This record gives sequence, structure tokens and C-alpha cells, in this order.
Amino acid sequence: MSLDAYHQRQAAAELPQQTEYRLFGRVTGALIEAKEKELSGAALMKALDWNRRLWSTLAVDCGAEENTLPKETRAQIISLSIYVSKTTSRVFRGEMPIDDLIKINKIIMEGLAAQARRTQDEAKRQRETAHSGAEQKGDQPQPSGLPLGGLVG
Repeated sequence: MSLDAYHQRQAAAELPQQTEYRLFGRVTGALIEAKEKELSGAALMKALDWNRRLWSTLAVDCGAEENTLPKETRAQIISLSIYVSKTTSRVFRGEMPIDDLIKINKIIMEGLAAQARRTQDEAKRQRETAHSGAEQKGDQPQPSGLPLGGLVG
């Protein structure tokens, strides 16, 4: 299996929160590396810009009407994005340390991890309920816990 095929398969099996967590992990890792290596100039800006683009993308997504997050959550993410953008400029100019950006990302990662765990726990409960219901009816459940015929039918 090629590396691209592996990554596509991995992405298809992930919950959205897991994908977002992984992306935040990479971006935050770049920020931490910039701090530890005391990067400046273009090298620092590369990590800062990656983080700013991530937050800008989140803000645009939260501003879209079709976004299903609660309005309050969307507004909070947009506010954080504005703060990240302003803080990024201040960090680049040497007016403040990079620590706040790292801290914000880590807090978001904790929330994404908790949300993914809740989603997985709920899916597990649903599979167990479906499995126990099928046993009571005398049906043979599929190993995946899906009804006979799978997803398409």
C-alpha cells in the first residue's frame, strides 16, 4: 500500500475531531519547536503563519451558515481566531512570547480529544444496544454491529 493510500485510508477511518486534533498537534508541535529553538525571522514566521492559517480557516468555517456548531461555540472560535491573529503579530514583533498560542492550541486539543472520546463511547453503546437487541430476536449480528446488509443495504 502506498503512503498516500495509507493516509487516505487513515483519514477515512477518523472522526472529524480526530483529524482536527492531529492537525492541531502538528501545528502546535511547530510552535513548540520554534520556541525551543528560539527561532526568529522567516523560520519563526513559518510556524506562526501555519497556526494563523489554521485559525483563519476555522473562523471562516464557523462563519458559514451551514456550520452545525452552536452559534455561541462558533462565536467563541471566531473570537479566538481574532485573538490568535493579533497575538501572532505581537509574537513575531517580539512583543510577547509564543506561549499563549501554544496554550490555546493545547486547550483546543484537550477539548477535541474529549469530544472524540464521547463520540466513540456513544457509538460503542449504540453497537452494544444493537447487538443485544439482535441476540434477543435470535438474529445473528454482523461483526461490525451494523444491521444485515451493512450501510448500503
